Amino acid sequence: MTASEVVENSESRFAAVLGASARLPGVRINRAAYLRSALARYCSEEEIAAAIAETPAAAGIPLEVLDRAANESIRFETAKVTALSAAAGIPGFVGMIAVVPADLAQYFGHVLRIAQKLAYIYSWPDLFSDDGEDLDDATKGMLTLFLGVMFGAQSANVAVTRASSMIAKQVVRKLPQQALTKGVIYPVVKKVASYLGVQMTKQVFAKSVAKIVPVVGAVVSGGLTLATFLPMAKRLQKHLASLELTNPTLRVVIVQVIDGEVVENPDDEAGQPEQRDIDLTAPTN
Repeated sequence: MTASEVVENSESRFAAVLGASARLPGVRINRAAYLRSALARYCSEEEIAAAIAETPAAAGIPLEVLDRAANESIRFETAKVTALSAAAGIPGFVGMIAVVPADLAQYFGHVLRIAQKLAYIYSWPDLFSDDGEDLDDATKGMLTLFLGVMFGAQSANVAVTRASSMIAKQVVRKLPQQALTKGVIYPVVKKVASYLGVQMTKQVFAKSVAKIVPVVGAVVSGGLTLATFLPMAKRLQKHLASLELTNPTLRVVIVQVIDGEVVENPDDEAGQPEQRDIDLTAPTN
């Protein structure tokens, strides 16, 4: 097998698991519902509404509060995936072949869950469109880069930083579609996908060995999950918290024309807008 075939196989393997994991029930996180739940203990209703309508950073929520909410989400997802992984380790050698692929998809499903939660806490836009079950290419690329950061791929860190800067400069907050699918970030996405495919193969082998001995396999499998998932989530958290999107001066300002006058952030009672523009560069007063 040539080097190019190895790379292509690794990319395909990762893409298959990413797609399967994203389709599992409960993997896709509703941004608005999550932010409301995660911030409820720390923020007023007005701050939460602003975080949902704009971003947590634009709502003026301090970074230390966002870190606390992120840490709670990491603890929750780590406990959940570790318990499920331990339970999946019980069948033993006979059920090994049938269980490992499902266990892997389940594991990556939780990886995708925490990646989304951390992205939303640290002011990234919606990653999934409301309609359609399949991932679009931009979302695939962004999730690949997030997972690359979690697995320690330095090139993924650089690409996520670049995507963050592009989003911060956009008039409308959305993923940089062109850059992720055809432009400057796309080659890094492909490289990271290949790297993750190789890492995934190693993980399958480790979990397969852990499942050979019943009960003991459950402990080992759960331990392997805990030892990998927690530091991976922390790695992504640290990187996202350091990016430009967490800057509260990147405020979304709604500008509407009402009765011939330009009004910033008008109340709903003021009338129906004729025009809407968004300026992310306006400073917070």
